[in-house]
Amino acid sequence: MADDKINSYAQAILAVSAAEGNGTQVEDELHRFAQLLEGEDELKTTLSDSSVPAARRQQIVEDLLDGQVTQTTVALISMLVAAGKGTDIKNIAKQVADLAAETRGKAVAEVFSVVELTDDQQSRLATALKSATGKDVEMKVIIDESVMGGLLVQIEDEVIDGTVRTRLKQLREAF
Repeated sequence: MADDKINSYAQAILAVSAAEGNGTQVEDELHRFAQLLEGEDELKTTLSDSSVPAARRQQIVEDLLDGQVTQTTVALISMLVAAGKGTDIKNIAKQVADLAAETRGKAVAEVFSVVELTDDQQSRLATALKSATGKDVEMKVIIDESVMGGLLVQIEDEVIDGTVRTRLKQLREAF
């Protein structure tokens, strides 16, 4: 799907969530769902399969998310799935986060870690990223066991890789 279509969906999601008065919450819930979907190949395939009736795909989303997220988020994800955009949810969620952060004068930092970061760790990392980039950041922490330890941070087009996985790879290449 072209970037302009992803952007259009993201803008529509932001407009709906703002009208509902829960923009930040919807943004976070959409991001978490996109991350869940990336780790669940069978679910991703089912929600993206055009041979599965749209109503069935929507029902799967509603059953999965009901009571876990706001009704606004359920409705928006259900709409994306019904529109055949199941494969684009990750890109749409990223664009939603980027546009929302931009309106707040911040940049989005995706932080890949093997464990959840404490509030103190997130605060210190945000301070360090601001110092390094000169920008206020909003962090989206993504749990990724392949990191093994350390952090991988992607902020706009910049990647800061301090993972154990990369350090081990560097050691192997050195010897």
